[in-house]
Amino acid sequence: MSGMINRNDLAGLIPEPVSREIFQGVVEQSAVLKAGRRLPNMTSKTQSINVLDMLPMAYWVDGDTGYKETGAQAWEKKKLYAEELAVIIPIPEAVLADTNYDIWGEVKPRIVEAMGRRIDEAVLFGIGKPSTWRDSVVDTAKTAGNSVTESTGANADLYADIMGEGGVIAKAEESGYMPTGVMAAVKMRARLRGLTDKNGQPLFISGMQGRTNYMLDGMEMSFPMNGAWDEDEALMIVGDFHQLVYSIRQDVTYKVLTEATIVDPANKQVIYSLAQQDMVALRAVMRLGWEIPNPTSSYRETLGKYSPFAVYLAAE
Repeated sequence: MSGMINRNDLAGLIPEPVSREIFQGVVEQSAVLKAGRRLPNMTSKTQSINVLDMLPMAYWVDGDTGYKETGAQAWEKKKLYAEELAVIIPIPEAVLADTNYDIWGEVKPRIVEAMGRRIDEAVLFGIGKPSTWRDSVVDTAKTAGNSVTESTGANADLYADIMGEGGVIAKAEESGYMPTGVMAAVKMRARLRGLTDKNGQPLFISGMQGRTNYMLDGMEMSFPMNGAWDEDEALMIVGDFHQLVYSIRQDVTYKVLTEATIVDPANKQVIYSLAQQDMVALRAVMRLGWEIPNPTSSYRETLGKYSPFAVYLAAE
């Protein structure tokens, strides 16, 4: 799909983009980067992290002269793969010359939104994810059996689905993790506002004058608004977001292209020849990788499957 900025697309005036500012903007726009834990920057395309895989055991000694048994502890390596996220924005030189506005500055927030959305789609739902990246957060939770499907009909009970024994929060706890946060589809705001106790009093709304504070069991909730959330895949994700780690290989960088030929990745056909068509283009690139370490613990050693995340699924 091709596109370009023409005269009719120009609007607004904002400062010239700076790489660091752009990256901070991407973090603000991406629910994943905001909630996850950032590791030190990667120094190559791949980076290994050591994850505890086996715990030592202690044994009682039989009598004063009994033999003490040996134990062991082991780690496994998990890899982060830095993959590239990029976009090229072409524009005719005549358009740039005929305006007093900072066009690249106008493009800046749109790049921020696009990068934040793509990161969240890939990490949370696996949408468009690079082939080297691990399964998404939702798929990881499902594989571990950490999913709850919303109850319907006469047995519908949203409170029990989320907060009760066997609910979404309990699923993450049963994997040996104490959840730290909740992400949910925007439609869940209204459903939570509608929750009432046995006396018909709202559970989330303390007064009609103040803003509703959305929290579950002391955990803050976020409702991503960048277009990445897929309600068909999950209504809510609950988990220990310290276990979602990411690392930056290349911060957001820009390059203004003046002599390049731009082709359509789908069919390799030339879209624009910048030099021949008196055009320039702004190329924005960043590279990052992510993982879920999911280390073992004394509690999790007894479990066949476990995940730091649990998902609340829409009824089919």
